[in-house]
Amino acid sequence: MKTLNLSLYCHLSGVKGKEQKGELTPYAKDVGVLHLMFALISGLVGTAYLVIIHLELVVTSLEYILYNQLDHLLILPTLIQKQKLNPWWITGFVDGEGCFRISILENKKCKTGWEVQPRFQISLHDKDIALLEKIQRSLGVGKIYEYDKNCIQYRVYSMEELKILINHFDKYPLITQKLADYLLFKQGLELIKTKTKNKEHLTIEGLKKLLSIKASINLGNSVALKESFPDIIPVNRPLVTNQSIVDPFWLSGFVDGEGCFLIRIGKSSTHQTGFKIELRFSIAQHSRDAELIKSLVTYLDCGKVNNQSKNALDFTVQKFSDITFKIIPFFNQYPIIGSKAKDFLDFKPSCIANE
Repeated sequence: MKTLNLSLYCHLSGVKGKEQKGELTPYAKDVGVLHLMFALISGLVGTAYLVIIHLELVVTSLEYILYNQLDHLLILPTLIQKQKLNPWWITGFVDGEGCFRISILENKKCKTGWEVQPRFQISLHDKDIALLEKIQRSLGVGKIYEYDKNCIQYRVYSMEELKILINHFDKYPLITQKLADYLLFKQGLELIKTKTKNKEHLTIEGLKKLLSIKASINLGNSVALKESFPDIIPVNRPLVTNQSIVDPFWLSGFVDGEGCFLIRIGKSSTHQTGFKIELRFSIAQHSRDAELIKSLVTYLDCGKVNNQSKNALDFTVQKFSDITFKIIPFFNQYPIIGSKAKDFLDFKPSCIANE
């Protein structure tokens, strides 16, 4: 088993243990002892070379994350299984990966000949099933389904559960253009509410109102719906302005969905090894969220924004000092918790190696 350097561990994991005369403070030593204990235990499943003690979002429980030489990320059970995710983290992740939709499907059993199905969903690779389970547990609603090969989906269907979801996003609002989809989705739910007397979606007039709303959500109405209801006029899509990050956990959640930690190794005549490590942190978005992406330069006090195409731009940080002293400390304090956490754990040691 490889020896583990406690000073390096504390630097990488953000443990604030001061060194005095070559020694760490008692707090840092205690963390280091846990580090070594888990390294010893990990010898039963593989040769460990790094153990990170990871503080989960806003809660007091600790997750012990073992990252072994076989390139697997093993997450051992939390001390308190039922702790919830920070609500702003959830909103940030949904801003990146969530979807509000109103499906209208032909069904001859329904009074209008059409069945209305409102739904909220998050689709991910099945390697992130633990993350969807945390979101499900934190919101207290929804179910997880196998959606396609290697794909899983978290869905919220029922009106009662959608009401709980609405309460969350009213209290912790979205800030990307997805907010417009959410506001239109809420309008649609008002027409569908099962406790209303009229239940407008069960009439042709009400159905057409829904179709006008649906026409402005996501990709709009399907070809089949446009052919069946050619006179539908889309409602005005709400304008989303003054996009500003109100909580750092929002950014952590958003990066878990949309961010990228990239390591490149290229040839170099100025490095002794003949190679150099290039590090890059980036967030790509549609140009309609340009105001938000540009605000990251000020919020993180680093990076720049580039236009990738007519409809796409990205925020990028490549300067080594900014990555070392701004990006890494930020995500040490507001952690990545999905499968992308593995990318971040790779990213941090690379930063030291390049120093």
